[in-house]
Amino acid sequence: MSLKIYHNPRCSKSRQTLALIKEQGFEPEVIEYLNTPPSAAELDQILTMLDMEPEALMRKGEADYREYIKGKSLDRAEAIALMLSYPKVIERPIVIHDDKAAIGRPPESVLDIL
Repeated sequence: MSLKIYHNPRCSKSRQTLALIKEQGFEPEVIEYLNTPPSAAELDQILTMLDMEPEALMRKGEADYREYIKGKSLDRAEAIALMLSYPKVIERPIVIHDDKAAIGRPPESVLDIL
């Protein structure tokens, strides 16, 4: 059984989601994605698991989004590459449990995959 959380310790929702997972008796692999972003293949797989396109997983309020991504016509590979170049734009937290994924917004939404 594999359980990972793509985590930003400065984000309250990410901290709450991690605490909720631990309350459920799990010890997830914690990946601080700003320091260790996923590979392009991993992010593509995460998007597939979430049944989302890259644009839907982007934080549109981030300065990096407005400066480098907003208004551009990007294919999937280009969007993923930009997300990895500017990882602050990736929505957080993302929890992966075996072959399922969920975004911890609200934190309780990850309970469905545990």
